[in-house]
Amino acid sequence: MDCGSCAAKVRGAVERLPGVADVEVALMPERLSLTLDARQTAPETIESAVRGIGFGIAPKGAPPETPQKSFILPEGAFPDMASVSAADSTPLDEAPTEAAADQPWYRSAKGKLVILTGGLLAAAWGARLGLGAESAHWAFVLATLIGLFPVARRALAMARARMPFTIEMLMSIAGLGALMIGAPEEAALVVFLFAVGELLEGLSAEKARNGIRALSTLVPKTARLEVGTRTREVAAERLGIGEVVQVRPGDRVPCDGEVIEGTSGVDESPVTGESVPSLKEPGSTVFAGSINTEALLRVRVTRSAEENTIARILRLVSEAESARAPTERFIDRFSRVYMPAVVAAAVLVALLPPLMLGQPWGDWTYRALALLLIGCPCALVISVPASIASALATGARNGLLMKGGKVIEASARVTDVAFDKTGTLTRGTPRVTDVAALEVPDTELLALAAGVELGASHPLGRAICAEAEERGIAAAQSSGGRGLPGKGAEATIGGVTVSVGSPRLAEERGALTEALRAQVSALEAEGKTVVVILREDRPMGLLALRDAPRADAAEAIAQLQALGISAVMLTGDNPRTAQAIADALGLDHRAGLLPEDKVAAIRDLRHGAQVMMIGDGINDAPALAAAHVGVAMGSGTDVALETADAAILRNRVTDAAGMIRLARAAMRNIRQNIAIALGLKAVFLVTTVLGVTGLWIAVLADTGATVLVTLNALRLLAFRPSPVSGILGADRKDLPGTGGKPAPATT
Repeated sequence: MDCGSCAAKVRGAVERLPGVADVEVALMPERLSLTLDARQTAPETIESAVRGIGFGIAPKGAPPETPQKSFILPEGAFPDMASVSAADSTPLDEAPTEAAADQPWYRSAKGKLVILTGGLLAAAWGARLGLGAESAHWAFVLATLIGLFPVARRALAMARARMPFTIEMLMSIAGLGALMIGAPEEAALVVFLFAVGELLEGLSAEKARNGIRALSTLVPKTARLEVGTRTREVAAERLGIGEVVQVRPGDRVPCDGEVIEGTSGVDESPVTGESVPSLKEPGSTVFAGSINTEALLRVRVTRSAEENTIARILRLVSEAESARAPTERFIDRFSRVYMPAVVAAAVLVALLPPLMLGQPWGDWTYRALALLLIGCPCALVISVPASIASALATGARNGLLMKGGKVIEASARVTDVAFDKTGTLTRGTPRVTDVAALEVPDTELLALAAGVELGASHPLGRAICAEAEERGIAAAQSSGGRGLPGKGAEATIGGVTVSVGSPRLAEERGALTEALRAQVSALEAEGKTVVVILREDRPMGLLALRDAPRADAAEAIAQLQALGISAVMLTGDNPRTAQAIADALGLDHRAGLLPEDKVAAIRDLRHGAQVMMIGDGINDAPALAAAHVGVAMGSGTDVALETADAAILRNRVTDAAGMIRLARAAMRNIRQNIAIALGLKAVFLVTTVLGVTGLWIAVLADTGATVLVTLNALRLLAFRPSPVSGILGADRKDLPGTGGKPAPATT
């Protein structure tokens, strides 16, 4: 598929069938998905409908299928047509073969059509020079008919599928009509220019696909797997979780994993777009597709090939292609009315002047045919998906994943951003700063707390366990552990219930004495988070923890404010700690919120505002879903990533502003494309009706607008969403040479 109209044809061919619903056709990955009631329509009928309009179709993961009824030329016109067509239709999520990647345009099916029609046109002009006007006339007629044959066959196929108003039908009518009114030379030229336009559209679409497809080539095909004391080369896609691979200097990392031996700089720019290598040592995380630059690393596989970073990016981008933007849906509906209206206008132009004013039939029929070609909505239809595809590719290369055009449109309109605190505005790795035991020794207090929090996913729970481990204190044996959303956790230790929770939990259970309350207030005034350890609702002591803001958090808020966007922090932490962090970062805050309170806060913000929510935890998932745009930090839980509309893979708060910049740039690009498509057509519609321009100009106006729109959309591939440089999982202050100053953004 080369343009939005191709996707519309496939969609139209199947959505009218009984039992078919939720039809989505993604242009860039060339993928069809739908919900089917097999009792009403068999899957084979779906495939037949797609093949009937000239496209090949194969199950996901299967080799590309050569269309049985080639659109470009009749079957068998060239001996190697099958191999060319198969190479041209490589799915987006599969790397193109070397032959396909290096194939010159003139070996493609559409390139051969251009050469054929051009050769026929040149032969006809040669006949005029050597054989005279009469022979040249028939030579031009023959050139037109041969070049028009595959186009007319596709038009008839589309008409049988109840889609008569297509560019192929308009082209066929215009070409045959030009022959009928005695303009074969111009008809042959129109067919040639149409073939050139189709070729340019194909090349432009392929370039846009390559921007995303390049991601799939980042992961190496093989890996050096350790087997006992030896290593052997295996397919990277077959690596299993827990296996150990060796990554030599200069090699690409074949998997998502954890370094277990070695220290080296790793270039993660293929994944994140950052040029500064990240230091990796035992315990560090590495990502598939990144490049080891210095020393040998031994890496334990932590994710399967289907779930590694690159695969997840490709899957999200591919899924996002199907999520059409509201503007795209509107244009699609508009084009369904627009095409019949243009045909009706052309009929009126052909009939009214001759019938009512006695004008020459030939002149006005000619103008009506040109009007048909100019009225084709191809450029308008592709104006949105081309920009969306480029924006998604740019975002993916810069660690910004947005799940479709709807998310891009919504992000461009954002007026307020709500942040979770822990793990989003802060590093998410708090440390225990104070241990205040009341009725038990410090060691027993930490053992009790670690026993309750053993296996916890919340940053505070992990920090408590880490502190106990660092002090060499074994966690108490516990059972029946459960979370208390927004309040803490509890478990059974030694036959009694032990709770680790916020002062609010202690207050609810009547365990917060005045002395204890004063101690909590003093610690919270220092910007610390306090948890109370209760045994049978009796206070055993306090732990205070502090989580420092991310180094780029304050700058992120400043960047959002520069974009005219308000920011607020939503946290379940105590008001004093929240106040200290919010004041340091320069934003508003709401503290002491349970998960349902965050949802209520988002709903309050939604009144009269477009809200983006950014979070990372399971408890943030409801708020992410409640916001107009939910954004998950890349380090967040799988639940948050699945619930969110977008994800920030680099864990940089400044990328929130970068995402909004990219979305706004995409919407500007879409508006430019619509202006180009409608502006050119409006100009040439007028000049055609006035007789100033003819058929060949009409084809140039149509294909030229489509190519211009596509090329303008491709500009987004060079857009830099963020003016800040950094690396995945690192803050700006950790980078040499940055000096904490943002780099200028470019368009």
